[in-house]
Parts: sequence; C-alpha cells; structure tokens
Amino acid sequence: MPGPAAGTAHAATTTDVVCLGESMVTFLPSQPGRLADVPSFGRGIGGAESNVACALAAAGHRAAWVGRVGADGFGDHLVETIAGYGVDTSAVRRDPDRPTGIYFRTATDRGAGAHEVAYYRAGSAASAMSSDNVPYGEVFAGRILHLSGITAALSGDCLALLRELTAERPGRPLVSFDVNHRPHLWRGGEADASVLLELARRADLVFVGEDEAEEAWGIVGADAIRAALPEPSVLVVKRGSAGATVFSGLRPGPRFSNAGGAESAPASRSTEGAGAGNAPDTVTVVPALHVDVVAAVGAGDAFAAGFLSATLRGLPVRDRVRHGHLMAAAVLTVPGDLTEPPARDHADRLAALDDGAWGRLRLGPGWTAADRAPEEVRTS
Repeated sequence: MPGPAAGTAHAATTTDVVCLGESMVTFLPSQPGRLADVPSFGRGIGGAESNVACALAAAGHRAAWVGRVGADGFGDHLVETIAGYGVDTSAVRRDPDRPTGIYFRTATDRGAGAHEVAYYRAGSAASAMSSDNVPYGEVFAGRILHLSGITAALSGDCLALLRELTAERPGRPLVSFDVNHRPHLWRGGEADASVLLELARRADLVFVGEDEAEEAWGIVGADAIRAALPEPSVLVVKRGSAGATVFSGLRPGPRFSNAGGAESAPASRSTEGAGAGNAPDTVTVVPALHVDVVAAVGAGDAFAAGFLSATLRGLPVRDRVRHGHLMAAAVLTVPGDLTEPPARDHADRLAALDDGAWGRLRLGPGWTAADRAPEEVRTS
C-alpha cells in the first residue's frame, strides 16, 4: 500500500499543524428541547480535527486540514467555511460517490442525559479515507500531526490509516492524539477501548479526559491513566472543573524539539513515574477557570488547540495548560463550536497571572474583547 517514504522530512516545513479527520455539517437547534420538538435548525460545521485547525489558524498559526468530503453542496460549505478561518484545505479530497456527513444535535450539554445527537455519517466520504487515498506528503508536512480516536471509529480503512500514521518512522512529525471516546460510533469489529489505548500509546502527545478513561478503560485517576499510557512524552489528563494534570516525560526527542521544545519545559512538581522510557515524570497540575457557560460544546477541541498553540511557541507546561483553558473558555461563552480566540497578548497576560489571580478569574460572554484588561474579567 502507498504510504510515507522513510525519511520524509519536514525540514522545509511551512505548516505548523496538520489536522486529519472528518468534518460534518451540523444543524444547531433554534431552541432547547427534544429533536422531535425543535422547529428549525441553523447550519454550522463540526468536526474535532477541523475545529482544532480553525482555532489554531484564528490564533495566528499555519494550520491545514486534511479530510474527505462529498462532491455536494455540504462539502462545498465545509471546505469554504474552514478555509475562511485561514486553514489550508488544499489537501481535502472530493468523493464523487459518497456524501458529506451531517448531524443534528440538541442544545443541552453533551454529558447531560437529555442530550441528543442524530448522525447521518454512515458511508460518508470521510469514512472512505484510507492509506491508499490520503496525500501523505501533505499529512506529514507540519511540525505537528493532530489526530483523534473519532477517525478510528469511522471504518476499518480509517483505523488502518491511523495505525499507519502513528507508526514510528524517520521523519514522522510529532503526533498529537485526542482520545475522543465516542462509544456510539463503534459498532462491531474491534473493541473501541483496546484500539484507543493502542493508538494513544503510539502518540507523542495525548489528550484524554478522566471521565472517558474511566468509561473506556475502567481506569480511575490521573496517576493510573499515566501508568496505562507510559509511552507518550506528554500526557494531558483533563479533569473537568478540577482542571488538568500534565505528565511530561524527560525523554529527549527531535519531534518535540521541532514543535517547541516540550521536553524541557518546567512544571510545578516532579514525581518518579512511569513516563516515556521509564524516566522520571514532571507533573503539572493547573486548576480550571470559572466560566459562565453559554453552550458546553467544542471545549475539548479548543483546549487542545490552545495547548498546541502554546507548545508551538515553546511556553512552559503550566502556560500551555492555561492557554488551553482560555481557548476553551472562549468557546464555552458562545453558542457554537467555534469562535474568535482572545488576542495573543491578551491571553498571554491572563496566562501569566499568579496563582491567586488566576483562581479569581471569572470569564463570561464578551471576555475575549481585545480592550478587556485582566482586572475587568477578574472577580474577588
């Protein structure tokens, strides 16, 4: 099968992050309630990887999205909208035989019992992505390749593709992997839990929620998650309102050097752990922000984008997490999955606050406005 040539280098890289995965047209409800009762829907876009690409491009990075859409109007809308954020979509392929995926959702939080999502993505153009039709030159053109577990669930070909992309080889960029456990997408075939664990262990940087680790693997607590995932040089465990814990292995690696020097970033406390190569871990714990939530969608993708943005800039681990929280807060305070992030200098000022001031921040709608000083969004 065709694949990346050994030694495919990114010495002449012009892209910071390449994100590969399915993006869909999403229909957002005009009012709360059951899907059966919502009278009309507004059109948007949704897709974990394209969300990350859009957020990174809006934050000033060179981001590309690689995907597959139908040769239809919804495919046109996706490509045009994503490109409108400044994302390079030149590697997106059009499928003349399969449609672009779409889905409808309710306005409630994804974690709420009343939340409904109706997917129409079976047999979509994206589910036909494979190692035979993905442009490897473009996929490996960035400093970071961002993937998620959602793609692995779309089809056997998509799973084989992710295994190919995460295989260790010379010239592979830093691989960022968001577990994104979506049990409703896994129907038959390989068990989702074992597949997601396998892919996460092959990545360099992993994002996983404490809740999804418990649901998928029956693992409880950040330390136990690290024990199950000793290979990634950086493991980010998202703990909801409690914040995030980052395990940074001390293994030197050229991919992390290319992406911003993650292996040498300082953190708040060190422990002897099962990090990459059994080296001691540096463990960083960063509290979450107080956010007046408008809609609890898209926060995980925004967090990943903020963390990757700060990684590319070589910021300390604490500040990487804080930029993740700030990017997530920008999305949580608007109705949709995407929004304009705070200006970089504004986010930098907030990320640099001392622990006490950070803990007093309360962010609500409009907080990202460029003329808002830190004290204007802080509570006592």
